[in-house]
Amino acid sequence: MYFINCFLIYSFLGFLLENIICLLKKEKMGSGILYGPWTPIYGIGCVLILLVYRFLIKILELHKWLEVLIFLLVIMFILTFLEWIGGVIIEKVFHTTFWDYSQFKFSIGKYVALEISLSWTLGSLFVIYIIQPFIDKYIFLIPNFLTFLLLFLMLIDIIIIFSHRKTHR
Repeated sequence: MYFINCFLIYSFLGFLLENIICLLKKEKMGSGILYGPWTPIYGIGCVLILLVYRFLIKILELHKWLEVLIFLLVIMFILTFLEWIGGVIIEKVFHTTFWDYSQFKFSIGKYVALEISLSWTLGSLFVIYIIQPFIDKYIFLIPNFLTFLLLFLMLIDIIIIFSHRKTHR
């Protein structure tokens, strides 16, 4: 249940982050393809950050700074790939583009830019060293029924999105 709860928490935090950015930029609020207060790509990305960090720290027996450097390089590749594949899948399935980094100086197509990859990489340090220790203090207080309820609601949201997509082709 630990990683499922992490997924749900970070999906919600990603939703909040996206909407705060939209509010600050005075853009239309909304996050991702789902209706509910969650953006699952953030949940997936943060769970990957946690898993990779735990795995690398467990197998590497190096100086802490070298372990962190290796973690950052590995997670940069993984998160960049996740963002690219997410953009491609959304475009293919929903025939829309949610982000386009082609205007960035170091872009590689419209879904990847070095500047954004670096921000996700630095953000992963924020997740590991700031957010996750706070979450770990309280995550085991989340009742299982609440976890299952939220997963059920997210599943309903996904079903609605896909059924809506099929009726509006």
